[in-house]
Amino acid sequence: MIRIDSLWLCPQPVDMRAGAERLMAYVVMVHGEARAHHGYLFANARSNRVKLLVHDGFGVWCAARRLNRGRFDWPRAADSSQRLALTQAQFDALVLGLPWQRLPEMSVISCV
Repeated sequence: MIRIDSLWLCPQPVDMRAGAERLMAYVVMVHGEARAHHGYLFANARSNRVKLLVHDGFGVWCAARRLNRGRFDWPRAADSSQRLALTQAQFDALVLGLPWQRLPEMSVISCV
């Protein structure tokens, strides 16, 4: 099992032809460093493909997921250096195509 202590979402679209080395170079360029046991999540411009890059301290793991229909709920940021941390629950919802940004408000049922 790959240990991931922190998950970071990179809001700028990335060319999905990029491999682990190019994605790692992007992480270092934007964030200044790539920390061990941190995961970095990327999406393409149409938000129907994502890649997860994980530095495990010895090497780099790269996993991909593609939706046949629909899109991932992906934020778009004007600032390419913006860093968004994700919780495990948000990550789980995101890769399933669910509205992960609304998890806190969806966890409470109230009378309006």
